[in-house]
Amino acid sequence: MFRQLFDEATSTLTYLLVDEETKEGVIIDPVKEHINDYVKLVEQLKVKLLYALETHVHADHVTASGLLRRKLGVKVAVSQQCGAQDADVQLNEGDVIYFGKQQIQVIATPGHTSGSLTFFWQDKLFTGDALLINGCGRTDFQSGDAATLYDSIVNKLFVYPNETLIYPGHDYTGHRVSNIAQEKLINPRLAKKTKEAFIQIMENLNLPKPKMIDIAVPANKSCGISETELLQG
Repeated sequence: MFRQLFDEATSTLTYLLVDEETKEGVIIDPVKEHINDYVKLVEQLKVKLLYALETHVHADHVTASGLLRRKLGVKVAVSQQCGAQDADVQLNEGDVIYFGKQQIQVIATPGHTSGSLTFFWQDKLFTGDALLINGCGRTDFQSGDAATLYDSIVNKLFVYPNETLIYPGHDYTGHRVSNIAQEKLINPRLAKKTKEAFIQIMENLNLPKPKMIDIAVPANKSCGISETELLQG
């Protein structure tokens, strides 16, 4: 079972993956404002949610992972490079996450941030902000680096079969899924681009600072739990 969920306010894509036989599941990049929706959905589907997985420490929204831990007993899993000490599982390249008879492979894809991860399940890559549909994540904050991101995409993601599906962490233009062949062919930042050309593109984006970065980043290092919520227990 596979569900793709969307937060209109931040154009964030969240994913629910479930093993049909055991009803064990994981959720990827949940958004705090939708905590009640997630709990309701899991209850309706009779899913035992085991993990909340983060592709990175987000700068544009606060995660629901900490609240899911409180409400449903999930384990929060984040890259060890993110500095999220409150997470239950510190993930690294090559780790495997199990739920039911399913498994997710962890791929380190730094560049957007130093702790960016991609999750591979069946024929799907959940790329977070590393690789977007017809784009990629910016590289001008949170230890981002354009050269590193280029290597992550070209050497770790573009090596998958062309038909491998790409499910990003955001989309701002109404798209919901791509594949490796399409991104190799028409992604304007990557298609037929050398590393040097990619770096030049990324260094001249001149994007505004994310509106929520000063709130979201420290909150997400605490799994989205605020100081007030910590005091409430």
